[in-house]
Amino acid sequence: MSLLVPENTPPPSPEEPPVLAPQTLSSNRGVMGAAAILAVGNITSRVIGMVREAVKANLFGASGTLAAFEAAALVPTTLFDLLIGGIVSSALVPVFSDYASKEQRQALWQAVSAVLSVVTVLLLLVVALVELFTPQVAWLVGARQFDDPDLTILSLRLMRLTTPALLFLGLSSLLTGVLLALRRFTLPAFTAAVFNGTIVLFALWWRTIDGLVWGLLTGAFLQMLLQLPALRDARLRWQFDWRHPALRRILKLYIPIVAGLVIDIFVRILSYNLAISTGDENLTYMRWATTLIQFPMGLVVTALSVAILPTLSRQALSQLHEFKQTLAGGIRLVLVLILPATTGLLALAVPIVALLFQHGAFTGADTAITARVLRIYLLGLPFAAVDQMLVFASYARKDTLRPAIVGVVSMVVYTAVALLLLEPLGLLSLMVADAVKHLVHTAMMVWLLHRQLAGLAGLGVMGALVKAGSAAAIMGAAAFGLLIWMEPWLPLSGTGRWLVEVAAAGSAAFCIYLTLTYLLRIPEIHTLPKLFRRG
Repeated sequence: MSLLVPENTPPPSPEEPPVLAPQTLSSNRGVMGAAAILAVGNITSRVIGMVREAVKANLFGASGTLAAFEAAALVPTTLFDLLIGGIVSSALVPVFSDYASKEQRQALWQAVSAVLSVVTVLLLLVVALVELFTPQVAWLVGARQFDDPDLTILSLRLMRLTTPALLFLGLSSLLTGVLLALRRFTLPAFTAAVFNGTIVLFALWWRTIDGLVWGLLTGAFLQMLLQLPALRDARLRWQFDWRHPALRRILKLYIPIVAGLVIDIFVRILSYNLAISTGDENLTYMRWATTLIQFPMGLVVTALSVAILPTLSRQALSQLHEFKQTLAGGIRLVLVLILPATTGLLALAVPIVALLFQHGAFTGADTAITARVLRIYLLGLPFAAVDQMLVFASYARKDTLRPAIVGVVSMVVYTAVALLLLEPLGLLSLMVADAVKHLVHTAMMVWLLHRQLAGLAGLGVMGALVKAGSAAAIMGAAAFGLLIWMEPWLPLSGTGRWLVEVAAAGSAAFCIYLTLTYLLRIPEIHTLPKLFRRG
C-alpha cells in the first residue's frame, strides 16, 4: 500500500493501486506511525467510551433523568463545537504547521500565546452568558419539552453545572492543535480516554446523575492537564493580541466554517427537540447508537485523517501529485477498513447492543429499539468516513469556504427529510435523514474534488471500493447467517449468550473478510501490519 509515490514512479496497472517506492517509505512510515499512535488512543478512548455508555445504561436505563443530563451536556459540547472544535483541523493545524519548523519556533510560541489568551477571554465570557441565561438556553436545546416538569428543572440545574466544562474543553483542543502541528501525537491521542475514564469513575462512585456531571467537568480539566508535559519546551505567556497575524489567519480560515457550524448546531438542536418530542427516553436511544457509530469512525477515520493532515498541509503548497497520492491512499485505507465495520455492525447489531448495554435498568425492549436506530444510522457510515477525508483535504489546501457551503446544503437536506418523515417514521426519521445527509455531502465533495484536482482517477480508489465492498457484503451475510444458525441450539442465555454470538460470528466474519482480501489482492490489508510495525 502506498500513501506517497514519487512522480517518476511508473504508472500502476489498472487492477491495483500504486505500489510504495523505497525512497518514499520513510515519509509513509511517519504518517502510518502517527496513525498507529492515534489509533491506539482512539481504541482506548472508544472502549472506555463504551464502558461509559454501559455504566449509564446500567445505572439509569432509558430514563428521563438520563435524557435531562444529555440535554444539559449538549450545551457545553455544542458551544465547544461552534467556537473551538471546528478550528483544530480547519485552521489551527494548517496555520501552526507553517510555524512548526525549528527555525520559527519562537514565532510559534508567540502565535500560540496570542491565540490562547484571546480564546480564554472569549470562553469565559460565553460561560458567564450561559450561566446568566440558562432558562433561555434550555429552551433552545429542547429541555423545556419534557412531559415531566421535574425533568426540566433537573436539566436546568445540570446545565449550570456542566457549562464551565466549555473552558477546559476549548483550551485542551487548542493545545491539541499545537501538538499535532508539531507532530507530537502521543498525548493528544489519549485525551478522550482520560475524559471518558473520569466520567466512568465518578458515575460509579456517585451512582447518581450528579456523578456524570462532576465526571464531565473533571475529565475536561484533566485532558487539558494531560497535554502540558508535551509542551515543556514551550515559551508561553499572556499576550492578549487579537491583531496577531496568526490569529487573523485562523479567523480567516474559520469564518466560512462558522456558517456551516451554525447550521449544524441548529440541526443538532432540532434533532434533539424532535427526538424528545417523540418520547422523553428517545434521546438516550440516539446517544447509545451514536456511540457505537463513533467507534469505527474514531478508530479508522479520525486516526488516519488527523495523522495525514500535517502531511497534506505541507504537500498542498507545491506538491499536487504527492498530495493526490496521499489522499487517495488514505481513502483506500478508509474504505478497506470501514466497509467491513459497517456490515459487521449491521449483522450483529442486536447481540452487540445487548452485550454492551442490556444490564441493570436497560431492558430487552431498549436493546431492540437501539439496534434498530443503529442499523439505520449505519447506512450513512461509509459516506461519512470518506467524506471526512475529503473535508480534511480541503482544509489542508486552506479551503474552508467550499466545505462550509456543502455542509449548509447537506444540513438543509437533513432538515427537510427529517420533517417530511417525522410523522410516518417517528424517531427513525432522524436516522434516515442523517444517512441522506452524509450521502449528499460526500457526493458534493467528490464533485468539488474532481473540479479542483481532476479527481483521483487511476489511483486505485474505485478498485478498492469494489473489492472491499464485495468482500464486506459477503462477510456481513455470513455473519448474519451464522447468527441465525446458532439461535435455536445455543444453550446459554443473557450475557453469556450474547458474548458467544458476538465472539463466534465476529471471529468468523473477520476470517472471511481477511481471506477474501487476500483472494481479491487488496494490498492495503497485505501491507498494513508491516507499515504499522515500521511506523
